[in-house]
Amino acid sequence: MSDLIKTASESESETNLPTLVEVNTESLSDTLAEQAYTDLSKMIHQRNFKGGQQLVELRLAQQLGISRTPIRQALRRLEGEGLLQKRGSRHYFVRRVELQEYLHSLKVREILEAEAAFTATDNVSETNIRNVWKNLKVVETLQPYSVLAHWQSDEEVHSLFIDACPNKVLREVIRSLRATTKLFEIENLSERLEPDSRQHEAILTSLLRKDKKAAKAAVAMHIKSLYKFAVSVL
Repeated sequence: MSDLIKTASESESETNLPTLVEVNTESLSDTLAEQAYTDLSKMIHQRNFKGGQQLVELRLAQQLGISRTPIRQALRRLEGEGLLQKRGSRHYFVRRVELQEYLHSLKVREILEAEAAFTATDNVSETNIRNVWKNLKVVETLQPYSVLAHWQSDEEVHSLFIDACPNKVLREVIRSLRATTKLFEIENLSERLEPDSRQHEAILTSLLRKDKKAAKAAVAMHIKSLYKFAVSVL
């Protein structure tokens, strides 16, 4: 487990935060592909690329200062995660998610993630929960607001129970749905920081207490809140 993650503010400043995830690389090619994946994923989530925009291998390779092979590997990985769509043999486009698909995905997430939390409660370690909670408190105090840090903290909280869910199919379906909802270009995301933090704390508290019913209810309430927020600002 690594002690540090890297997040970036919208002003492109960087802040080091603790994390639970460490990526091990075994060769230069793997390292460059991982670098390309990380950079492109960050650019997609920062909205540097818009929904429907084509990503050109050569242009990306020049922009990131690496060869086209690791770029191609990264694009295939992002396609597998549902962030990109492939048309033809080599043309990749950022997947466009419309309002209806976003709202429908949230409704399904409300049911499935709540069930995942219920089944995972006994499998999440106290150490991991406390590390994620520490990260959450750090993100709350960042100035200026960092959308990437917000996304990272959200991912850590949800990954606690998704990764610990014993149902592999359920885990994969949830991850696909989360990729879809992350692609939706919602405005005013900074307004979600405070309610997200309080709702995430409720989830973490339930996991710490190994209270299955409370964890299920907290996750469902959190995602229902996201749905209501989206409807109110769109």
